[in-house]
Amino acid sequence: MKICIVGLGLIGGSLAKAISARTKHECVGIDTDKETLGKAEKCGAIKKAVAPEDMGAADMVILALPPRAEIEFFAQNARYIKKGAVVFDTCGVKKEIIRALSPEAKKRGLRFVGAHPMAGREFSGYDYSLENLFDRASFIITTDGADIGAVEEVRALAEEIGFGSVKVTDAAHHDRVIAYTSQLAHIVSNSYCKSGTIEEKEGFCAGSFADMTRVGKLDVNLWTQLFMLNAEALDAELTNLIGNLSAFKKALDDKDEESLRALLAEGNAIKVESLKREKTE
Repeated sequence: MKICIVGLGLIGGSLAKAISARTKHECVGIDTDKETLGKAEKCGAIKKAVAPEDMGAADMVILALPPRAEIEFFAQNARYIKKGAVVFDTCGVKKEIIRALSPEAKKRGLRFVGAHPMAGREFSGYDYSLENLFDRASFIITTDGADIGAVEEVRALAEEIGFGSVKVTDAAHHDRVIAYTSQLAHIVSNSYCKSGTIEEKEGFCAGSFADMTRVGKLDVNLWTQLFMLNAEALDAELTNLIGNLSAFKKALDDKDEESLRALLAEGNAIKVESLKREKTE
């Protein structure tokens, strides 16, 4: 199979490296940065750099661009993709992407699938891409408007390059859960970093500080787009978190040890149950 990857950043670059190293598929790439394309060719991640007009030779096209860039690219270049080709994207939000891309895909006979590889790093760009970035990670496929054959082709590729599991769901469920498991975590981490006490942290840090601040460093433009495209679900999670934090603050303000203990016990019990479910899945 011939695969064209549009966008060779962290995710696109890692997909290219994994596909070229672990499968027999031929991988080519599109990127606006000529230096990135040169690096990808030199290390064998892609066979060659191509132009959007050359996408007609691909059996599968992977869109690995930020949301707005992806929507714009597809609107301008979907006409070059051959009818019947599988197209999937890697954006961290799905409802708005599917709403934007599906009509054009259907119009041109393209088999579009909204997907989301659940892997990343605190760094962005091709230089930080890794062949093993997706090892044992989860790959999410949304079924909205997608034909079963296309879903299975995307699933097969994900398994072939090392993903540990494939989760199939719908876009609304994806966006609601991702607001909690990913987007809220980035907001919490970023907010946590804004305490002035961070200037005095040297010698006082253990694993908890590293865990809490790891995703505080992020691609500002990318995450701004992701948050805005999933604002309703993310707002609901923020409201819930603020309520929980307020309960802790009230217990401390009131010097209410029993309430504080109860709040901690409640969260601890929920985490313990979550760990039990993880072991049985």
